[in-house]
Amino acid sequence: MANIHMVREHPLGLAGARKAAQGWARQVEDRLEMRCTFETHPDGDSVRFERTGVSGTLRVTKDRFELDARLGLVLGGFKGRSEAEITKYLDEMLAAGPGHQKAQPGRKGRTA
Repeated sequence: MANIHMVREHPLGLAGARKAAQGWARQVEDRLEMRCTFETHPDGDSVRFERTGVSGTLRVTKDRFELDARLGLVLGGFKGRSEAEITKYLDEMLAAGPGHQKAQPGRKGRTA
């Protein structure tokens, strides 16, 4: 098994970070076929994500995102590519701002 850990600082505040995290979840649901679920807390949220071969959590606070993921045996061999794909969508959302949402045809995942 391989692990991915990344931290991104942001100036969005908690409300903006929540919007960005929701956008990230939509991206990974649509493009990477992840299943995402949200847990909301007063001081931050978490997005749990999973699909065959990968599972993890994106923790959201007023000033940072922290992602931890575990890759299964098969995807562990592609850790660099998997890490790039997972973090790519978060970086895109941060660059575009919290209100940015792309249309996603053929959505396969679900957000709870």
